[in-house]
Amino acid sequence: MAGPVPVARSLGDIYTPDALPAQTKRWNNLLAKFESIYGHEAEFVSRSPGRVNIIGEHIDYSLYSVLPMAITADALLAVSADFTPTKDGTFKIKIANMQAEKFPSHEFDIAYDAVEIDATVHEWTNYFKSGLRGALELLRKKHGEGFRPKSMNILMDGTVPAGGGLSSSAAFVSASALAVMVANGEPTVDKKELTELAIVSERAVGVNSGGMDQSASVFSERGSALFVSFAPTLKARPVHFPKTRPELTFLIAQSFVTSDKFVTGPIHYNLRVVECSLAAAYLNAVLNPPGTQLPSDAAPLGISLHGFHETYFALQEHSTGATSSKSVSDQLTELIYLTSKTLTKLEGYTREEIASVLNMTVSELDATLTSRFPVRAERFKLRQRALHVYSEALRVLQFLALLETDPITTGTNPESTEAYNVRLGALLNETQASCRDVYECSCPEIDTLCTIARKAGAYGSRLTGAGWGGCSVHLVPADKVAAVREAWEREYYSTLTLSEEQKEAAVVVSRPGSGSAVFLVKEGTLA
Repeated sequence: MAGPVPVARSLGDIYTPDALPAQTKRWNNLLAKFESIYGHEAEFVSRSPGRVNIIGEHIDYSLYSVLPMAITADALLAVSADFTPTKDGTFKIKIANMQAEKFPSHEFDIAYDAVEIDATVHEWTNYFKSGLRGALELLRKKHGEGFRPKSMNILMDGTVPAGGGLSSSAAFVSASALAVMVANGEPTVDKKELTELAIVSERAVGVNSGGMDQSASVFSERGSALFVSFAPTLKARPVHFPKTRPELTFLIAQSFVTSDKFVTGPIHYNLRVVECSLAAAYLNAVLNPPGTQLPSDAAPLGISLHGFHETYFALQEHSTGATSSKSVSDQLTELIYLTSKTLTKLEGYTREEIASVLNMTVSELDATLTSRFPVRAERFKLRQRALHVYSEALRVLQFLALLETDPITTGTNPESTEAYNVRLGALLNETQASCRDVYECSCPEIDTLCTIARKAGAYGSRLTGAGWGGCSVHLVPADKVAAVREAWEREYYSTLTLSEEQKEAAVVVSRPGSGSAVFLVKEGTLA
């Protein structure tokens, strides 16, 4: 799956046949509006999709593997570029949005060597700026400090609902970084390079992004889920779903509870990231020999529960002089046990308690781990966060093992894979229980959607995305899709005041979609 971001020659290279009529109309509107605003044609469109995470929630920033898939909803940036030298060492960005009433247009004069982003201000163009900053850093590395970026005219259109748990921000940042690279003359953009710069770029807007969202947006292939690993390096490979009887379908259901990671980060998303790194440091201090340092890794704060995992078992092997025969699954099972025995305070740990165990002052603790991104907490629930991460990492491996098994040829009844389907669903249900009760990132509305779906015939139901609102994902037999949708309408959506547009978007039958792409306007065809 490595290699360059593909250049699409037609919309059929990007979307499934059933999506083409609506997408063709949308792209024509985008390109016509661009010409209306800027007085000339767009040169290209950069495109990155949203994603739904099948399993592996809140573990990417601890560097554990996840299993997402791209969806049809995406971020599009129509772009033209020109190099007009300026005397004051700046270049110009003009950016507009198809939803102009909600997202007003802006013009920026930006210094060649500094893209300023005020992460304290919740402004839609910050996501473009973060992609711009990351791309320019990479371009300067490639071409030297004498590199001069081109000015850009941009029109953005996004169909990934903001705050809906489908990674609208990652889609926008990835599409932005891709647009900047192409606008500045990069003939090919490497997928891994784009993903890594998008991961770092999104952190510029104050979100401790883990990497799953960007990986799914860039690497995905139509028809396949994506198994993404982050350690020792970023890797992604497609995973096909086996045939089942009955056939399985994923439904995505909106709760219409908006949760913006930027706004709520200090008490939700960013706090969880900090708690996971604190848990890693605490476990290392207690369970490893004195003086053991965790490896600096790609986690947002530089140390991770995965780093503790690897360090702990490496030291165990060194002390015994024997190579461990334990599988990763066995190691995770042991870590769950060790965590439950070591981190015993259900109410959480104060800064003073953590600093004491780490043999540092509270000021040193804050400078090292709790002040890089804003968090607000008196106590940190290290036990719960580590238990969720290790148990969820184990569930991902169990789910992957099932997907890589052919249930029809290996099962006892070739006419039915019911037992297999139930096992897949049970893992999703376990994830939801852990997200709700241990990681504490669900909400009553998501819990209600999951309960309704299971009663109507879903094998498994859980939140997807950051949580605290947004979307839920449900594994449903094809012959129960209508029943589940009807139950949601009757018992949940009918109680809300929704626009017609919201009603249409409330439930989506999800098929694995394609990842990032570039469409050259003069060379491609929308038909």
